[in-house]
Amino acid sequence: MSDLFGELREKFRAQILRLEAGDPPVITLKREGFLEVVKFLKEQGYNHLIDLCGVDYLNFKPEKKEERFEVVYHLYSIERRELIRLKVPIPESDCWQYSLTPFWKTANWFERECYDMFGIKFKGHPDLRRILMPDDWVGYPLRKDYPLELDEEREWKVYKELKERARSS
Repeated sequence: MSDLFGELREKFRAQILRLEAGDPPVITLKREGFLEVVKFLKEQGYNHLIDLCGVDYLNFKPEKKEERFEVVYHLYSIERRELIRLKVPIPESDCWQYSLTPFWKTANWFERECYDMFGIKFKGHPDLRRILMPDDWVGYPLRKDYPLELDEEREWKVYKELKERARSS
C-alpha cells in the first residue's frame, strides 16, 4: 500500500487533501480531479465499487468540518485483496459530485440513494431520481436538519397515496 500512496502523492498531489494509513487506508480528495484518481485506482486493480454513501456533518463534534457533506467510497481490489476508502468533501452551497457510472454500473443505484437521502446530485448520472422515497417527497431524510416528525396532514396524504398505489398494482 505504501508504494501506491507514493505513486498517488507523485501523480495527484494537487487533488489529495489527506492520506491516512490504516485498515482500510483513507484518501481524502478534492472534487476536481477526483475522476482521474478513480481511473488510476481502477487501472491499479481496484476494480470493485463496494459502496458509496453520503455523510452529513452538520453540528459535528468534537471539531467542525470545513464542508457540511462528504461522499465516501469503498473500492476493493479482488486481486490484491485490499480495500481502500475515498472521501470527497461536498459544500452545502454547491451540493454535487461527479458520477462514477462510467466506471461502475453499480454506482447508478448507490448514487440515486445518496441523492434521495442527502440531496447530493451526481453530474453525469444517467437517471438521477429518487429510489427509496416517493417522487413527490419533500426534503432529504438523512440530513441532520430534516424534521423528525411530519405534520399529520402531510403524513396522512402520503400514507393514503402509497396505500392506493399498492392496491392498484
